[in-house]
Amino acid sequence: MSSATASTAVKPDWRNPIHLLAFGFGSGAAPKAPGTFGTLAALIPYYFLQELSLLPYLAVILVSFIAGIYICGKCSEDLGVHDHGGIVWDEFVGLWITLIAVPTGWQWVLLGFILFRIFDIAKPWPIHWADKQVSGGFGIMLDDVLAGLYSLALLQLAAWYF
Repeated sequence: MSSATASTAVKPDWRNPIHLLAFGFGSGAAPKAPGTFGTLAALIPYYFLQELSLLPYLAVILVSFIAGIYICGKCSEDLGVHDHGGIVWDEFVGLWITLIAVPTGWQWVLLGFILFRIFDIAKPWPIHWADKQVSGGFGIMLDDVLAGLYSLALLQLAAWYF
């Protein structure tokens, strides 16, 4: 079964907290553009995270990344599909990386959201390489972390320039 067919045929167990987290509290179950819906859902916890100072914010990202390796890997294993389209915990972490020390204002958050989605979808090198070559939970997380780092760099460059 192809991964595209498998990702539409396999359903998470919503009673399983690993599946609930991996699917971004249900946002990854959107029938179209689950990655975009997952990224949108990541804005809800970001609303609270933005109140943290830099070091605690970075600590949350690190813990979320490490937990995400397990969460995404386990859910993927349970569903029998590597990087199921509905697994969006990696989008949560990728967006939070993008928004590290973002300037105040919804415009900057919107720009970060757009940049992250562009890099997550387009997958320039080495994001594409990581997506294809690194497997398991670490592989699921890695491409979104890289997309978040690319987006962070451009967002901070724009903030510095403007």
